[in-house]
Amino acid sequence: MNYRKDRTGSDISILGFGCMRFTKKGNAIDIDKAEKEILKAYEMGVNYYDTAYIYPGSEVAVGEIFERNHMRDKIKIATKLPQYMVNNRAALDKYFDEQKKRLRTDYIDYYLMHMLTDLKAWENLKKHGIEEWIAQKKESGEIRQVGFSFHGNTDMFLQILDAYDWDFCQIQYNYLDEVSQAGVGGLKAAAAKGIPVIIMEPLRGGKLVDMLPQKAKDLIAKDEKKRTPAELAFRWLWNQPEVTCVLSGMNSVEMVEENCRVAGEVQAGEFTEKDFELIEQIKTAIKEKTKVGCTGCAYCMPCPKGVDIPGTFYYYNEMYTEGKTSARFNYAQNVGIRKEPAFASQCVQCGKCEQHCPQHIAIREELKKADKALRPLPYKVGINVARKYILK
Repeated sequence: MNYRKDRTGSDISILGFGCMRFTKKGNAIDIDKAEKEILKAYEMGVNYYDTAYIYPGSEVAVGEIFERNHMRDKIKIATKLPQYMVNNRAALDKYFDEQKKRLRTDYIDYYLMHMLTDLKAWENLKKHGIEEWIAQKKESGEIRQVGFSFHGNTDMFLQILDAYDWDFCQIQYNYLDEVSQAGVGGLKAAAAKGIPVIIMEPLRGGKLVDMLPQKAKDLIAKDEKKRTPAELAFRWLWNQPEVTCVLSGMNSVEMVEENCRVAGEVQAGEFTEKDFELIEQIKTAIKEKTKVGCTGCAYCMPCPKGVDIPGTFYYYNEMYTEGKTSARFNYAQNVGIRKEPAFASQCVQCGKCEQHCPQHIAIREELKKADKALRPLPYKVGINVARKYILK
């Protein structure tokens, strides 16, 4: 495993374990499976584990796994304050104390203001005494380093970056988002200030692996270095010395082993002109096919009317990467035939989803298009018949 430094000079593994997408067993996290994956990652050198208050069951699972394996002092925990839920000073302690209890720890290594999208969110926290609160928690040792996770444009990222003496930050960044979100401009600006950068969505919610159009798959298959889609995306990130750690939501031991292998081999600056050319060709192939830039993060959920927004967009995009017939069938099977309906037609245009979308997607408008494409009349009739007999 390769490591890069935080602001204190401590080593951070360049591969971090993203704990948002643990495998579910029923409605709960399959903790035994998650434990095997985390232990394998630890064995292979991963020391950075990222969770958040709003990831269902994640903090509890992480805390239990680390406690029963006596690992707390051997790893670094990153979790996030749900700043959008903070209305007063008391709320800061309420959420933080609950997180420590869930994580079974008396300190957090890396504490983030979750999902800052503009400077107003930080200014709101300042009204509730966040700066003094952070100073107190650092003084007591309950928080070791403070940062923020960001979804927005580069200009706003730069404003937030300059608004406080941050210890680190977390941005969405991958070869499709090089000039969107915080982008390469934000990455380099943070690095210039000596602020480590943690990367989320390195595979765009799996899009850069599972939903590549055939043209992109063919380009990668011809790569003489025999790199997989995921490996290529990770190596593109780690090629940049400004990238400190890349988070991966690993949900199999095999995935852990493969990602750790790459993280142990890669070196900054290893990409050749031919490698960059391949990336540009892949980007062009993807952009030709993508309908909605949804990463599947599910920040838009739950929908008050039960619409499966990420699922709808997933299969809408799949229509143009894998084929219309298979995508419509998969949508009918996985979204259409549920006990509780989850169709886009249930949308009442309330707009709550758009307020939370990190990608700033016009969700309400795109849902109309997706529903029309995924459920033409024959499929609509077929789904209704299937629901009648399967769910009777």
